Amino acid sequence: MSRKPSLFLVPTPVGNLEDMTLRAIRILKEVDFILSEDTRKTGILLNHFGIRNRLISHHQFNEHKALVSIVERLRSGEVAALVSDAGTPGISDPGFLLVRECLRENLEVETLPGPTAFIPALVNSGIPCDSFLFVGFLPHKKGRQSKLKELSVLPYTLVFYESPHRLSKLIAQLIEHVGPDRQASVSRELTKLFEDTVRGSLQQLADHFSGREVKGEVVLIVEGAR
Repeated sequence: MSRKPSLFLVPTPVGNLEDMTLRAIRILKEVDFILSEDTRKTGILLNHFGIRNRLISHHQFNEHKALVSIVERLRSGEVAALVSDAGTPGISDPGFLLVRECLRENLEVETLPGPTAFIPALVNSGIPCDSFLFVGFLPHKKGRQSKLKELSVLPYTLVFYESPHRLSKLIAQLIEHVGPDRQASVSRELTKLFEDTVRGSLQQLADHFSGREVKGEVVLIVEGAR
């Protein structure tokens, strides 16, 4: 007989509120408290679905310090849900440290299926997705060039997250390391009204976005080495 989870990881919509699952709504209503990356943003989501529950701030700047007190509450029998601002907790967002600590304490963790930005971007890219590497955000400075060099020879499709104002820089650096002809796609504003995907070679993407203001978080998919 399986044990009752002490911690639920609950994905939330990356843009379109219709992507919220019935199960996610139920869990967020039933738990004792909700750990939230940004309580203001999560509060708007909860209000939309009529969820009234206690929110506790849990983000990259306090997650180390908060671990002990959260785990103590879970050990005492309380049940929590962890959400990020959008998507699945732990994917380029806080979550890993808390999950690891819960498992060390023999507390049951359950992750709900649901929205995450890179899956629709990957499948929609037209680039092979049977074997891929999720890179997420590259380091801004230290180790960035060595990481790009390491990635340039891998045969897997590469999945990057990037902020809009850094997109052109990332494409230019990729061209330096893998050449201008690799096929790629840029997806932004996923699931929202102005969702957009641009496909082509890295050089074509560089030309397309040159001097253009880009809005919304970006997923960049790049063909692997042949």
